[in-house]
Amino acid sequence: VQLQASGGGLVQAGGSLRLSCVASGGSVRRMGWYRQAPGKQRELVATMTVIGSTNYADSVKGRFTISRDNAKSTVYLQMNSLKPEDTAVYYCNAVTVWGLEYWGEGTQVTVSS
Repeated sequence: VQLQASGGGLVQAGGSLRLSCVASGGSVRRMGWYRQAPGKQRELVATMTVIGSTNYADSVKGRFTISRDNAKSTVYLQMNSLKPEDTAVYYCNAVTVWGLEYWGEGTQVTVSS
């Protein structure tokens, strides 16, 4: 499975960004986003299964929304009310029906105060 992410960038606090990730080359049952800030471990942001079950980090609940277009094998992360602490490299993640896990190249999100 190959993952192609896009949509990162620089935004002021309170602003919005939308990340997209397209999966190709396999049957994916769960897709999502993780992030890693400098000096910190990679952490879950949000995931969504093919049947629509979602999981969010507490820190983003109410601000971020994950959605998925199964026909396009694409997952989106709408990020609103961004905070400087959301600054990180965001990684697309996919888990196949066989339980194999894949990572995309990260996309930088920078939120200025």
